Amino acid sequence: GGEGNGKWFGVARQVRAAALSPFVRQRLTSFLNKEHHTGLERLTELVAAGQLVPVVDATYPLAEMPDAMRLLVAGTVRGKLVIRP
Repeated sequence: GGEGNGKWFGVARQVRAAALSPFVRQRLTSFLNKEHHTGLERLTELVAAGQLVPVVDATYPLAEMPDAMRLLVAGTVRGKLVIRP
C-alpha cells in the first residue's frame, strides 16, 4: 500500500527522509520488512487458542464495496471491514 495514490510507487516518504537527513539532528532512514512464515504460523496459533480476536467493524456484500471503501477513506471504521463475494 503506497501513499499519495500510488505516486512514486509508495516511496515518497523514504525519498523525503533521505533528502532531509543531512539537515536535521535525527537520522531519518527507511526500514524494509521481510515476512517469514513463522510469524503467520504464530498468529494462527493465537487465533486458534482464542488469544487473538480480530475486530470486525462490519461485513458488506460485494455489491456494497464502494460504500464500505468510502467509510474506510473517511476514517470512521474501527476494526476491519469484511467484503463477502
